[in-house]
Formats: sequence, structure tokens, C-alpha cells
Amino acid sequence: MALAPKLNHWWQSTFYVTPRGLTTASIPYATRTFQISFDFIEHQLQIDTSDGMTKQIALVPRSVADFYQTVMAALSEMGIEVRIWTMPQEIAEPLPFAQDDRHAAYDPDYAQRFWRILVQVDRVMNLFRSRFIGKSSPVHFFWGSFDLAVTRFSGRRAPEHPGGVPNMADWVTREAYSHEVSSCGFWPGGGSVVDPVFYAYAYPAPEGFQDYSIAPKEAFYSSQMQEFVLPYEAVRQASDPDAMMLAFFQSTYEAAANLGRWDRDALEHTPLLQG
Repeated sequence: MALAPKLNHWWQSTFYVTPRGLTTASIPYATRTFQISFDFIEHQLQIDTSDGMTKQIALVPRSVADFYQTVMAALSEMGIEVRIWTMPQEIAEPLPFAQDDRHAAYDPDYAQRFWRILVQVDRVMNLFRSRFIGKSSPVHFFWGSFDLAVTRFSGRRAPEHPGGVPNMADWVTREAYSHEVSSCGFWPGGGSVVDPVFYAYAYPAPEGFQDYSIAPKEAFYSSQMQEFVLPYEAVRQASDPDAMMLAFFQSTYEAAANLGRWDRDALEHTPLLQG
């Protein structure tokens, strides 16, 4: 966010799933570019620059403060000087990175398991995304809310978002939701919602949204989360997980698009099958 040109709704700040982990993709720095990638196979953070420099940092149990200082020092050694806001967002009781000696866990097995889930969800979400020719986000990973998401847009502006996201400036949220959306994603759980879920919501939610009939039968509207959810466990045990995910993504999109009177003929198409 500090270096890349701003894209729609902060898309320049997200991570992307790779065959080995997650990456920032290319970030400009003067006439150079660099990329920071998490490798969850070798369990290391790798920084690469367009002039051939590479640094690797082991992903091991260490405090947030130690990891932050190590990453910033590595960037400086590569000639990349950048200041960032060190306060975590979208969590309760945040600690600035440089002061956080409380959190120091890293479990390589579970980090890799989580990434392998993202690989499969990313693959299906990109298939879902290919069926929409209107404005759409990439399939991307938001490090604040820690979810993999893809968002479709009707093309119309939305009413001003009320804000109120923990430790996030309201103007950031309002830019993210400046236009009508139908969004879906995968979230690993936590907080008051412990179990991992697939989710879908609309902003603004049209009248009757929460009562719309969706698929599959295991999905439901959560009044706690104020969005449709599909338990990850149901997908994991399904005979055809891809079909179950696609049914959830499509039916919840139709809830937003039909009730919100989106111009579906202009926004959708059926892609040609290849291979």
C-alpha cells in the first residue's frame, strides 16, 4: 500500500495464491520492482528484486516484533527504504508490530494445510470469476480479514458505508464499498466464529436477501455474521467439492443480482470449455 499505485478498492494491497504459497506480486520501487512471497513448502519468506537480488527469511516460531524487524532490515539491505503503519487492522486489542512480543507461534504443518486449502479454493473461484464479464476483482487474499475473496460489481454506486470495522479508518472501508457488490470467499474462522466457512454477502443487501433460496442445502444465512455461510466441513466431505462451492457462489450471487436488479445479460457469459 505504501509503494504501489492505488487500484480499485485497495486491490493493490492484497496477496495472491501461488504454487508454493502467497505473494504480493510485483511492487514498484523507483525504477526497480520487487516481490515478497511466502513459501509454505520450504517455509521461508523470499524477497526478489528486478535487478537480481534475493533474500530469504526462515518461517519459524519467533515474535511478531522480531519478524517485522528482520523483514524491514532485509529490505533496507536491498536498497528498499519504506515506512509502513505498524498497527494491525480488523482485530481487537492490536499491538504495533515492533512491540508485539506476545505472539510468536508458527506451525509449519498447519500453515501448509491452510495454504493447500487456498490453492483449491483459488482454482474454483477463478472458474467462477470467468463467468462474469463486468467489473470484477481478482481472486485475492486480504491479510487484514485473512480471507480469500472475489467480488463482482453491478456498475452502480452504493450508499456510503457506515464504517465501524475494528481499527480501520472509516474512509478506507468507504472506498472499499463505494459501489454495489456481490462478494464471496473462504475464511478460516476465529473469534466468535471458530469454524472455517465459505461466505457470501451483498452491499448494499437488497430487500429479501437473507430469505433468498440458495444452494447447497448445507448453506444458510447467519444472522451473527449477516451473510450466507457454507461450512468448510460440508465441502471437505462432499463427493464433488467443486460443484458444491460453485453452487454456493452462483446462487448467492443470483440472490444479490436478481433482487438488486443487476443487468445480468450485460454482465455475464458462459466461457468456452478448453482442453
